Parts: sequence; structure tokens; C-alpha cells
Amino acid sequence: MRLSHFSTALALTALFAAWPAQAQQKLVPAQSEIAFLTRQMGVPVDGRFKKFDAQVAFDPKQPTAAKISFTIDLGSAAIGTAETEAELLKPDWFDTRKFPQATFTSTAVKPAGTGKLEVAGTLSIKGSSQAVTVPVLLAQTAGLTTATGSFTLKRLDFKIGDGDWKDTSVVANEVQVRFKLTLTGVAGL
Repeated sequence: MRLSHFSTALALTALFAAWPAQAQQKLVPAQSEIAFLTRQMGVPVDGRFKKFDAQVAFDPKQPTAAKISFTIDLGSAAIGTAETEAELLKPDWFDTRKFPQATFTSTAVKPAGTGKLEVAGTLSIKGSSQAVTVPVLLAQTAGLTTATGSFTLKRLDFKIGDGDWKDTSVVANEVQVRFKLTLTGVAGL
């Protein structure tokens, strides 16, 4: 059973939530991805979330005024096996009956160089909230703006993999979250 995928999915949720936003901007789900990587008994485990959404207000000329809110459907975690995906829904992992979504709300956005931002905010998963800061790289092509980045979170900070799964020699505590988010409607960078 690959429960580490569950914690990775949680981490990805945090990462996607930290992406910059704009008032009339729309997420292009088919060109966006929130993925995660963790380790189970030392073996890399990849996963992704199939359902997520963002409300973004981002003006490249005033990046510090950006507002971002993000939701991820925790029940949409995909790691390649139906058995493990079903396990992730249970109370020791995401507990999706009580906590169906993870959320992120930005608190500050700072420029960090050409095409780079540092997005700070509050990530809430499974009833726990943590302050996170996520580096974001922006690029524009053919009228679309893509935000990419990665960060690492600790699954136990969010009570993911509770009970017998707290043993980090079985499922690593660190989860790398990687994201690629594509938006329409962002002004020129």
C-alpha cells in the first residue's frame, strides 16, 4: 500500500495554492498539474491530484496586491492503484469524509527577480493549518501564463499518515510538491 502518495498529494495541494492570481484570470485545468513525490520504504512514489481550482487576482505591475485562494479535492488523489487511493480517503490519511478539501489563502506576494515570485500564505489540510512560502516561476507563451515551482512539506504537520503510519522509516515525512498551473487573462509580464 502506498500511503506516502497520500502525503505527497497533500504537499502538492500546498504548492498549487501558493500560485499567483488575477481578477479575470481563469485556470486551464487540461494544461495544469499538481503532483507530488514521496518515498515508501525508500522507494519513490509519484502521485497527482485530478481536481483543483483557484481564484486568482494578479497584476504583474502590482504583484504585492495579488490575491490567491486555492482548493484541492483530496479525494481526487491519484497514485496508480485503486487500493492505495481508497486507503488515502480513510481517517489515518486524508479523512475525506470530515475534510474533503485542502485550501490555501495567500497572505503576501513578493517579487523575487525577473519572472519570479515568492508567495506566502496559509495551507489548511485535515483540520491543521501551517504558514508556507512557495517560490513561483512565471512564463508567458501564446496568451497563456504558466506558473511552475516546487516545495517540500512534512506530512505529519498535517496529521497525514496518522496511527501506525507515523513511522517515517516506512513512509517518509517529507513530501515534494511540484506544480504547473496555466492561466488565461494575465497581463504581460
